[in-house]
Amino acid sequence: MEKLLSIYKTIDGLSDEEAQYHVSKFKKIVYPKKKLILKEGTTEDYLYFIDKGIIRFFVNKTHLTEPSKQITFSFIAENMFCSAYDSFITRNPCAYNVETVQETTVYRIHFDDLQELYARSAVGNYLGRISAENLYVRKTQREISLLVNSAEERYLNLAKAYPNFISDIPLKHIASYIGITPQALSRIRRRIALT
Repeated sequence: MEKLLSIYKTIDGLSDEEAQYHVSKFKKIVYPKKKLILKEGTTEDYLYFIDKGIIRFFVNKTHLTEPSKQITFSFIAENMFCSAYDSFITRNPCAYNVETVQETTVYRIHFDDLQELYARSAVGNYLGRISAENLYVRKTQREISLLVNSAEERYLNLAKAYPNFISDIPLKHIASYIGITPQALSRIRRRIALT
């Protein structure tokens, strides 16, 4: 919880007591590897701070002519906030899934507790806004990357963003995230290793 508390302590004008109160609303959860923490069709009730580990967001793509396929569209790693934020704020069912890639430790806050923090102080609103802004920036960067970068550049950007985790993410999830087949990703990785 020290990482989360340190974020609160960087907020100007926030007393130690108020920071402790905010952090006390978060509950520690340790999820095993490959744990589905939100299933499509359910409503997101939590905002998470990842203390350790990595979480992926994916959709199930199903066609009548081919088997179901998972398409990964985001990874979030330690020291970041995450949530199925569209579902969290609208209170509508989520259209995708959220799953741990490896054993992951999070601190999570329930929607109702976060609303209470928003009402209690401007700091709660500040933190909510920062979380939303960070999620939006990540989404926009990914969309632009898919439009302008090659598959190899997208892979290198992912490896740069998650240097401590890239080897822990299954190849099929990385390939899906950057929009290519696992075979094409294997060729890219071999080419990079030769340079």
